[in-house]
Amino acid sequence: MNTPDHPGVPAAYHGVWARTLLETPEGRDTTTWVRWLQTGLWHGDLRVPPDAPRDTPEGLALQQGFAGTTAITRPDAALPEVCTWERSIDFQPPRSTPDAGHMVFETPDCVIETGIHGRYLEVWERLPGSTGRRITLARLDAGGAPTAERLLVAGVYGMHLRPRAAVWPADLVPDETLGGVLQRHPDRTAAWLDFAIGFGTLEHGVWTVERATRPALEGQALPCELHRVDAAHARVERGPLAGEWQVLEWVDEERPAHG
Repeated sequence: MNTPDHPGVPAAYHGVWARTLLETPEGRDTTTWVRWLQTGLWHGDLRVPPDAPRDTPEGLALQQGFAGTTAITRPDAALPEVCTWERSIDFQPPRSTPDAGHMVFETPDCVIETGIHGRYLEVWERLPGSTGRRITLARLDAGGAPTAERLLVAGVYGMHLRPRAAVWPADLVPDETLGGVLQRHPDRTAAWLDFAIGFGTLEHGVWTVERATRPALEGQALPCELHRVDAAHARVERGPLAGEWQVLEWVDEERPAHG
C-alpha cells in the first residue's frame, strides 16, 4: 500500500527494535520494556513500565502502545533523517504534537533518536531474527470491511493490536494521560482499558506472548497459523486471532508482494 505520500520505509528501519535507554531532562530510564516493530510501512509499539502495578486500573493505565504508518523524510539536507510515527490507534489519549525524531544510525542495528517536539534521547537496538519477513494485516469485520485491528509480523516476531471501541470524553484535556481520564471518569474504566496489545515470537503456527497490555496473556503459547489466500486476503486459523484479514503488506523470502 505504498503511495507518493508514503513511499515505504527504508530497509535500514525494518525489524523489531528494543529501547535500551531513554534520557530526558527528568532523568534516565533503562528498565521500561519497549518494543517497536517496523514493517515496510506500518509500525506497532508497546511500552510496559517495570514498576507499574498491573493488577490495578491505575497501573494498567501507565502502559503505552500504538500503531499506524511510518514516514522517513529529510526536510533539511544538513540534518539527520526524520522518522514520524503517524498513529492511527493509541492506547493513550491523542498527543498535541507529532511523534517524530531525528534518527542517526551508530551501527546497522543501533539507532539514536533525538526529539524534535520534545527534549529526549532514545537508543534503539534491533533484535536478531526480526528481518526477512514483513506482514501487516487488518482484520475484516463480518461484512468484509477492514477494521483498525492490526497483526504485524517482522521476522520471527508478531504484534497484535486491537483498539478500544469507546471514544474519548468530550472534556478531554490536551496531552492528558489515560490515568488522568480514568480519575475523572471512573465509571468508564473498563471501556477505556479495553485495548489489547500483545508482542512475542510467532513461529511454526504458535504465537508465544512475551508482553501484553493484558498481563494474563503473558507467557501463553497460542495457536496462530497465517495463510495467504490471495493478493488482498489472508486467513488466521486457530487461536484467538482466527478469522479473515486484509493484506496491507506481505513480504517473505519466497514471494514478495505489497498490497
